[in-house]
Amino acid sequence: MKRFLLALALLAPAAAPAQSSFPGIESIMSLDEFHKAGLDGLSPAQLSVLNDAIKRHLDGAVKTEVAKQADDIRKTAAEEERRSILARFGLPVISFEQEWKTDPALEATVTNWVGGNSFKLDNGQVWEGIEPITYELKGKSIRILPRPNGQFALEVDGKNTTIRIHRVK
Repeated sequence: MKRFLLALALLAPAAAPAQSSFPGIESIMSLDEFHKAGLDGLSPAQLSVLNDAIKRHLDGAVKTEVAKQADDIRKTAAEEERRSILARFGLPVISFEQEWKTDPALEATVTNWVGGNSFKLDNGQVWEGIEPITYELKGKSIRILPRPNGQFALEVDGKNTTIRIHRVK
């Protein structure tokens, strides 16, 4: 929140000069451009109306940009506040969003055991149980189900085993 207030304080003075310092169309165009545009035929009152319109446009554009930047700063500050204490110490962020529920399950057949707690699938992948796997998997059809925070669970013969697994290869 402190960063947000600091950024607003820095943006406010930057917007103020732009609102009051428009020098007029005559100053920003060369004499040749001024004549080619036909502006030399305008009366001082007409030029004043033109300059006022340009100034209002610039003021609006500056206000819009300041509001956009303030909104970006607000979003960043809100995101920073949402970060968990774990993330502040460089540890993995645990997400409570349920995006994993839409991820498809992997269906395969176990071709062989590879070591004590690892198994190989017919697609060549090798998975390992985080907990001991107490099921005979060789030749069985399994499903690997997505779980929160990039975790996976093993399903054997249509039954969720609650055994957590991770991919080795």
